[in-house]
Amino acid sequence: MSRLRLFAIATLVVAGVQAQTAASRWSEAKANDWYQRQPWLVGSNFLPADAINQLEMWQADTFDTQEIDNELGWAQGLGMNTMRVFLHDLLWQQDSAGFKKRIDTFLTIAAKHRIRPLFVLFDSCWDPFPKLGPQHPPIPGVHNSGWVQSPGAQALMGAFGKSIATTD
Repeated sequence: MSRLRLFAIATLVVAGVQAQTAASRWSEAKANDWYQRQPWLVGSNFLPADAINQLEMWQADTFDTQEIDNELGWAQGLGMNTMRVFLHDLLWQQDSAGFKKRIDTFLTIAAKHRIRPLFVLFDSCWDPFPKLGPQHPPIPGVHNSGWVQSPGAQALMGAFGKSIATTD
C-alpha cells in the first residue's frame, strides 16, 4: 500500500471514526431533518499568521496552540463557524502519532470556538517539492510564497511510476 493511500485512509479514520460507526444508514427524512438544523456555513481557509504553509502549521516544533486559539477566537467573534484546514502527507510519514495528537488538539480548540473544520487532504498548488523542517521566510509581494503541494512531485512519481511534474 502506498504511503499516500495509507495517509488518506488514516486521516479519514481520525476525522470520521464516530460517523462511520452508525448502526444503520439514515432515512432520507432523518438526513433532511438533520440538515435543516445545521447553521449556514460561514468560514474561510485557515492558516495561523505565524505559519507560511501547512507544514509549518502542523510540525511539532511550530504547532502554536496559542496562535490557533487566538485566531479561531477572532473567527468566532466575526460569526464564522467553519474553516478549511490543509493537512500534508509528509507530516503523517514523519510522525503519525504526533500528527494525530496535534489534529486532536486543533479539533479541541476549534470546538471551544464552535468552529467545525473541513480537512483538505490533497492540494496541488504551488511548490511541488515540499520538505519537512524549517520553512523559508515569506517572499514579499508574492502570494502564497511558501505554500507546498501535498503530495509533492516525489510522492507522485513513486505512486505513478513516472514523473508527472514534467511534460514530455
